[in-house]
Amino acid sequence: MDLTVNLTYNINDMHPCYESDNTTHVFTSNPSIICVILYIFLGSLAVATICGNLLVIISIIYFKQLHIPTNYLILSLAVADLLVGVVVVPFSMAFTVTLCVYHEDLFCKIRDSFDVSLCTSSILNLCCISIDRYYAVCQPLTYRSKINVHVTVIMILVSWCTSVLIGIAIIFAGFSQGTCEEMCSVDVVLANTMGPVLSFYLPAIIMLCIYLKIFLVAQKQMNSIQNATCHSTKSGATFSKMETKATKTLAIVMGVFLLCMIPYFLCIVFQPLAHKTPPIPVIETLNWLTLSNSLLNPFIYAFFYRWFRSAFKMTISGKIFQGDFTNSSLSNNRG
Repeated sequence: MDLTVNLTYNINDMHPCYESDNTTHVFTSNPSIICVILYIFLGSLAVATICGNLLVIISIIYFKQLHIPTNYLILSLAVADLLVGVVVVPFSMAFTVTLCVYHEDLFCKIRDSFDVSLCTSSILNLCCISIDRYYAVCQPLTYRSKINVHVTVIMILVSWCTSVLIGIAIIFAGFSQGTCEEMCSVDVVLANTMGPVLSFYLPAIIMLCIYLKIFLVAQKQMNSIQNATCHSTKSGATFSKMETKATKTLAIVMGVFLLCMIPYFLCIVFQPLAHKTPPIPVIETLNWLTLSNSLLNPFIYAFFYRWFRSAFKMTISGKIFQGDFTNSSLSNNRG
């Protein structure tokens, strides 16, 4: 059974780097200035994404001070973001949304699969990070026993395996990048609805609930800190401040993630059911907005975390190649 959707495409809505003769849509042989600037920008986005996340990965792996469960989850998130820069961004530059609108072939399905897999991996890793922060702030006495390296590794493996399975399912379910040519099958509509619900909306709601709980507990802790007078309590207060700051930083990471993802996922869910499709440049812009999120996370870490800033500086300057600095102090107590 097919669900017919009336869609019309305006040739003027084509990607500035593509041309059409009403039968085929190919990369233009005479690219405009806009096209050249666009691809320079997208190429720079890929390079910056790769370099930024490589800094996070190298820092966490190299410096022993960063070998803690929370940072292992951040490492997993950085790997997903790195793969976006290495695979998805160049792939999307070669097989853009526009091209895939008119030629839904294997390459486009593979691109969609990588896109969805890495996006899902990112949000599931963020979901795991929110769980880590919940125990660190709300149950600090049992945190180290419940969230250890073994548990963290399991969470990472579950996140990646789930993401890969969803990505593979996308190929067979007929996922559409927000558009259909003449009609959308019920399978495509379900894929475009259930996929985002399971891989984005449900985890996002869970994370929001967790961070709301964390915020309320953190507020109580801050009130207790203000009333603390003895030295031992101040020591505990210092730890609580550190955990609260880490939670706020990771909440900002999640907030930026949601701002980048929500517009695209809203488009994906409602587009197959719409009688009038939005302009193709809008769809493509939303798609690239989701990919740009992979660039932002390393800058958030560098801005908020003193120990990441120190690690980045030592790595960029090449200092780590001039000696053994794996046990160096990164001044995280003042971060």
